[in-house]
Amino acid sequence: MPPDSNTRPGRRLWPAGQLAQIQAAVEERTAHLSGTTRGLLWAAGSGLLFSFLNALMRLLALHLDPFQTQFLRYLFGLLVLLPLVWAHGLAAYRPQQMGGQFARGALHTMALCLWFFALPRIPLADMTAIGFTTPLFILLGAYVFFREPMRWERWVATALGFVGVLVVVGPKLGAGAGQAGLYHLAMLASAPVFAASFLVTKALTKYETTGTIVLWQAITVTLFSLPLALPHWQAPTMLEWFAFLICGALGSASHYCLTRSLLVADMSATQSAKFLDLIWAALLGWLVFADLPTANTLAGGLLISLAIVWLARRESRLLVRPSAESTRP
Repeated sequence: MPPDSNTRPGRRLWPAGQLAQIQAAVEERTAHLSGTTRGLLWAAGSGLLFSFLNALMRLLALHLDPFQTQFLRYLFGLLVLLPLVWAHGLAAYRPQQMGGQFARGALHTMALCLWFFALPRIPLADMTAIGFTTPLFILLGAYVFFREPMRWERWVATALGFVGVLVVVGPKLGAGAGQAGLYHLAMLASAPVFAASFLVTKALTKYETTGTIVLWQAITVTLFSLPLALPHWQAPTMLEWFAFLICGALGSASHYCLTRSLLVADMSATQSAKFLDLIWAALLGWLVFADLPTANTLAGGLLISLAIVWLARRESRLLVRPSAESTRP
């Protein structure tokens, strides 16, 4: 393992100057928090950025082919990162596990194909809620492959979050039939594939910097998505080109936050934060697509939020308690 690869890998992603100062200030202010709490905050921030990204991509996928939308989203994510690569040099982002980077890119592309297929055809809140099955697959994979501890608090918080998801989306899935049901099933099928991608990401954090992982995801997914985008290519408008540029910035920032969350805490400890995405999706669905959140959405979102706050408090107390006991004579 290279020195310092697990301590501050995000430093290389930011150029020197104001952004680095902001990051240093954030790290200093959050240093007193437990690793799990910081991981939850990174995961929550990632979910908020992903929600904005999903809303914008859904708008684009309503006018362009979904696979073209997928390709351009990651192409612009790569273009956004190029100035950072130029500032630090390509050698700073050379991966130690090239095979792992391409394996992760292939898995992520497979999941994205299912996801983009369903994206323009189901509501934003439904899409987000169905995606909450991913943490269940991640929990299983983290236990099987990484032997991460599965304390009862994590199981309870995740179970409560999943119950909240069922409160929101259960009736809609039960009513889904025919063509509409196919799109919901495609979105559901993407969940275990995304989980496999995130598990590979977790493994790569032992060897690679955060910036390297984010950059090579953009490279590999762009390469794998290009052949899918070409058959139904349409010329985007100037406004759509600008929207893809925004998508690139949002996508790179959200994946950076996600990778940081995997680095500072156990994967299983941060997964319940994903359930906050439902709140962001409901708000954006209302603002952008005029989809009013239902009573089920509000009730499920409240249950999810309470589960996350409870888990963060429990994890912080568990971290402090052994330290206090170890100082006793």
